[in-house]
Amino acid sequence: MATPWGGDLVIICIFLAIAAPLTTAIGVNYGTKGDNLPPPATVAAFLANRTIIDRVKLFDNNPDIVRAFAGTGISVMVTAANGDIPSLATKEGAAAWVAANVAPYYPATEISLVAVGNEIMDTADQNLIGNLVPAMRTLKAALVAAGYRRIRVSTPSSLGILVDSQPPSATRFRDGWDTAVFAPMLQFLRKTSSPLVVNAYPYFGYNGDTLPYALARPNPGVRDAGTGITYTSMFQAQLDSVYSAMKKLGFEDVEILVGETGWPTKAMDGQIGVSPAEAAEYIRYLIGEVSSGLGTPLMPKRTFETYIFALFNEDLKPGPVAERNFGMFQPDLTPMYDVGIMKDPPVKTAPAHDSDAAAPPEENGSSSAKASAPAPPEDRSSAATSPAPSEDESTDKTLEEAEGGEAPSSPKSELATENSLEDDNSSNAAAKGGDNNKGSSEKTNPEEGVATQPPSGDASKATTFIFPVSWVLAVALPLVMHV
Repeated sequence: MATPWGGDLVIICIFLAIAAPLTTAIGVNYGTKGDNLPPPATVAAFLANRTIIDRVKLFDNNPDIVRAFAGTGISVMVTAANGDIPSLATKEGAAAWVAANVAPYYPATEISLVAVGNEIMDTADQNLIGNLVPAMRTLKAALVAAGYRRIRVSTPSSLGILVDSQPPSATRFRDGWDTAVFAPMLQFLRKTSSPLVVNAYPYFGYNGDTLPYALARPNPGVRDAGTGITYTSMFQAQLDSVYSAMKKLGFEDVEILVGETGWPTKAMDGQIGVSPAEAAEYIRYLIGEVSSGLGTPLMPKRTFETYIFALFNEDLKPGPVAERNFGMFQPDLTPMYDVGIMKDPPVKTAPAHDSDAAAPPEENGSSSAKASAPAPPEDRSSAATSPAPSEDESTDKTLEEAEGGEAPSSPKSELATENSLEDDNSSNAAAKGGDNNKGSSEKTNPEEGVATQPPSGDASKATTFIFPVSWVLAVALPLVMHV
């Protein structure tokens, strides 16, 4: 029986649901390491017409895939290859990259962000690490000079960039990287209203005892003695660990974008907590968490643009069984589980044969990391490849125009940053790292401070789920009638 105030409560809930933002910044990584995947044009049409996904993330800049999303309304994050970083650190190399990889497609394809490499810190390649921030700055200047001011620039990092990640309040960036890499990177991200991109996987930090914590089921939680906060979600704790490290350098106002997170549907025999049911449970929690507007204990009322790993199961990935089973969809576009992203009842859709489909592109990064360090990536750019430790005056001038507080590239992303100018608080950090690339790397479990093997993945896409008023009413009105 309803209480006397039950009807009013339901009406209030309906009002709040309708008044809340109707677009949630949830995307999906689109990998192509499979011999049975549909062509890009079929995938783009499927996402645009059959799902509420409107945001994709790629680990490369494959022209066939980028072109396939033209006119779909789906925003695309593209990635510059690891090997291109030394060239991108030069004015000529950055301009050539923009001319070849952005100009032919934008704005027909809504390129929202260019990722400079993938999990570069985990490669242990000092040439790439030393050129990373210069490449980000010079590439942004080249985009502005070409008239593409709204396209953001960042770089994805694994949680291996952190040390002392348990509890979150004690977390800091690795010693040496804090002031040499992340302080200038965060300064750049703040000035250009771009996010720090991190790959956060509770899957790689759980065990039999912590499964409820990783899936945010009812659990006693993990108390942070430094703040007195008890965390009942490992994902929230991971985000707050990143925030704590940023705050120690004085850049807590920079937005955080989750470049990869997911849960496999299959793993080795006997591994608990892995099935389509658990995968669906995590993704449902994730969508609700990042779109709720509630934020985390240390970042209340924040939303986080988030990309689920991954769109498809990919049968050509090496490594453990789970590596090939992070997909939300089968290669024939059949959903692996129901999390409410289909526009209509899911039906089996045969992939069309597209004559323009290209072979699976080689990716420069992956959602998961291998235990061994990757070989130095090949520099595919024909432009100058010498490192550029500093930009010249013209590049600085162009970048200053870009750093004038431009709007984020994607109107669906809430990435406007505050203009606080706090002094940097250097924090020494000793660390361990993981390579989360599809190449070789390890991810670090911020809950245990232990490097864990991430899944190897390939080019990814990200998407946004939109919940229209009609959908909200369809769910809520029956409740009103019941009351």
